[in-house]
Amino acid sequence: MAMEMDMQGKVAIVTGAGSGLGRASALALGQRGAGLCLVDIDEEGLEETARRLPKECHAQLRQVNLADPVQCGQVVEAAVGEFGRLDALCNVAGIIVAAHAHEMLLADWNRVIAVNLTAPFLLARAAIPHLIASGGAIVNVASSAAFVGEAYASSYCASKAGLVAMTKALAMEYSHETIRINTVAPGGMDTGMGATFLPPEGADFDLIKRYSGLRGLVQVEDVAAQIVMLASPAGRSFHGACINIDAGITAG
Repeated sequence: MAMEMDMQGKVAIVTGAGSGLGRASALALGQRGAGLCLVDIDEEGLEETARRLPKECHAQLRQVNLADPVQCGQVVEAAVGEFGRLDALCNVAGIIVAAHAHEMLLADWNRVIAVNLTAPFLLARAAIPHLIASGGAIVNVASSAAFVGEAYASSYCASKAGLVAMTKALAMEYSHETIRINTVAPGGMDTGMGATFLPPEGADFDLIKRYSGLRGLVQVEDVAAQIVMLASPAGRSFHGACINIDAGITAG
């Protein structure tokens, strides 16, 4: 398995690479030899990720607002222009806005959908021809929120459920091609995004506690390892799959 997860000579785009799971995934891919196009809205976060990469790792840093379709459309072109190929698209970036549904601003709803669902589609649309050529992979990061209702996170749940469904649709559509398209669905992790989940006034904290798995928080490195596996030749038998890594949230 270790040899099959080698990414030497391959190129991966990683969104959300400035922190959390995106950073962990970028580091894991870089340690296995991948050239990287690292994408995040946080330029300082990207630079910190780059500093942690192996010295021999070739990394392109792109500060991108994934809520902007124009900026999304430039990512794949820039990566292929820099490296001459593309082998993996890892859609890791995600945002969450907590609110009572009857108080949620439409602008917040649209922003969550734009970053969590529309951006992965736009990036996939641009990347698919290159990934077919290389026999590469798309790895989308959904969430246990795609499968269980999370109070005060209706836009997040909708976006992640949509991402799982989109992954399956793309997997079916391109089932006769060499590309592989899969999803991982982590539960609660100790990442920067979790810190942005600020329960609204009057929230029921007993409901919020249910977001943690039966065995506590999920380790970021465990999820990153599955992303690397799916992005690498080791994931050859996975297509249209969703790997739940949630410490028991969806067990029952």
